[in-house]
Amino acid sequence: MAETQTLARPYAEAVFELADGQGRLDEWSQALNALSAIVSNPDVALLLDNPEIADSRLADLVIEIGGDDLDESSANLVRLLVANGRLSLAPAIATLYEQRKAEAEHRVDVNVTSAVEFSEEQRAALAKSLEKRLGRSVRLTFEQDEDVIGGAVIRAGDLVIDGSLRAQLERMRQSLAQ
Repeated sequence: MAETQTLARPYAEAVFELADGQGRLDEWSQALNALSAIVSNPDVALLLDNPEIADSRLADLVIEIGGDDLDESSANLVRLLVANGRLSLAPAIATLYEQRKAEAEHRVDVNVTSAVEFSEEQRAALAKSLEKRLGRSVRLTFEQDEDVIGGAVIRAGDLVIDGSLRAQLERMRQSLAQ
């Protein structure tokens, strides 16, 4: 994993600098997400390791699948990644790019996992509280997981706030076991 991040980082940084300079951060987000989805497809993943497929054919195939999501600049990125044997890094490049973009926009993406769905009022209150704590604007995504039992697990980059009932029960169990 760390090696993948290390290999992907220069590509993500280069794409970010290009996109930022052109004022096309959102367009590149869309292109990188599309490329990531294409490369993550099991059928396409099989082609990545097939030595019988020429680099130019593989690049053309990925670009064709990408359709309107890949413009000439992103098609050039595909060709570069294929030529360097790095097309499989596309998901990591997309992730690193999004992190860099969020940093530049003074925004943090926060994932909230809970057993029950949050109301609009709860979502707004949580967003306001997190913006105050993190000193940045937040973009919340929510998912439900019955294993959480109650409360919520909040992930913002490296920060994890585990306020789930499951975690509280585990802490209580460990305390009692001592």
